[in-house]
Parts: sequence; structure tokens; C-alpha cells
Amino acid sequence: IDLSIEQGEFELYYQPQVSVGNNEITGYEALLRWRQKDGSFISPAEFIPVAEDTGLILPIGEWVLRRACEEAKHWDKPLRLAVNLSPVQLGHTDLPRLVHQVLIDTGFPPARLELEITETAMITDMARSTFILRQLKALGVSIAMDDFGTGYSSLSTLRAFPFDKIKLDRAFMGELEDNTQSRAIIRAVLSLGESLSIPVLAEGVETVDQLNFLREQGCDEVQGYLLGRPNRRALPLSQESVEIAKAG
Repeated sequence: IDLSIEQGEFELYYQPQVSVGNNEITGYEALLRWRQKDGSFISPAEFIPVAEDTGLILPIGEWVLRRACEEAKHWDKPLRLAVNLSPVQLGHTDLPRLVHQVLIDTGFPPARLELEITETAMITDMARSTFILRQLKALGVSIAMDDFGTGYSSLSTLRAFPFDKIKLDRAFMGELEDNTQSRAIIRAVLSLGESLSIPVLAEGVETVDQLNFLREQGCDEVQGYLLGRPNRRALPLSQESVEIAKAG
């Protein structure tokens, strides 16, 4: 894995995040892909756990952040860039210094950077995690809680730190049509976000019915194959996606 950075096998793909209100792109999430020499891809689900266990996630994470900021700086529009942080990165005391240095080196505006962390990344040491996150917010970046609703203590985690966004886990979208409990949870999360004045983004949106339900329930943003697949470049919405969003 460590040679893959040097050999240029890692690539970043960007998936659009879309406002439910006006159907416009609000930002892109940077997604890491590992392309082998034969052109095939190794799933992040396979190599990320190995990288975390070996500590290689630290140089990989730095490469992702730096490359994403460098590429996003040249986008046609100054949209938000969302980058995932590993629990290992969050547990590293040098993280705020690293983020600050990358922002300086790349000249990327902190206000455009959104760092995504999962609840499980925080619960090991809540006090330490919130301290590091507060240092990150002091740099001017925003913090989103990723995969919300799948952990053991989402509400207490939300109470421990003033998150700028809640990202509803994609698992709820997959169960939306056949599971009344999933619909109830989505409604509850959206209501919670509204009461706390925290915008909610729903991941994994793949059907018009899902989009319609989210719009009816007051969801702020969506992300998923229905409106845009990950691409090497930060592409605008296709005409088909625009029509789908408006029709929904």
C-alpha cells in the first residue's frame, strides 16, 4: 500500500452533493480509489482497514487531503470540498497542525473545506476527540458527522460537539421502501437536525421515490447515484439528473 502513493495508483473521485431546495450542487465529496496496473480497482473496504491497522492511513490521509485541496482549488466554482478522516487520523495529535499546513501550502480557503468523521472515530476518547475537533474548527473548516444513525450513541456524540452537518447513513435509504422503521428514523433525524439547526445530508439516494420522500420530510441535501456518480473531475449535474431533481 505504501508504494501505491509513489507509483500513482491512488486516485481521487468526486461525487456531487445537491441541495434539495434548489437542485444545485453545493459541494463534492472526495473518494479515494486504488487503481491497479491492470486497470482494476481494489475496494476501499479491503485496503482502508489494512492501512489503519498498519498506520499507513496517516500518509494516505495526508495525500488525500493535500491532493483534494490542490484539485478543488481549480474548480470552476468555489464549492465545498468534503474529505473523510479516519479514526486513526483523528486520534493523532498532529492532525490540526497538518490540516493547517496543507491549507497554507495549497492556498485552499478553510471555509470551503468540510472534514467528515464518524461517531465511532470519537467514542474511544470523547474528550480528546472533541478537543482536536475544536482545534480544527478554529482553523475555519467545518465538521460533519458521517454515517449518522448507525452507532451506539449518536445523540450523545451530537451533544458533545457542535457539528456543522449530519450525514445520514446510506443504509437507511436502502431500506426506505420496505421498512417503516427506517422511514421513522429518517423523519426523526431530520426533525432533530431542524431543531438543532444542523443541516442534514442523506447519502445513498438512488431512486426518485427516495428523493421525493426526503424532500417531503425537509431534508437539506442529498448525495447518491441518482444525481451523480463519483468521477475523476468535479462535473456539473447532467441534464438528466437536473430533470430528475426537478421532477422529484
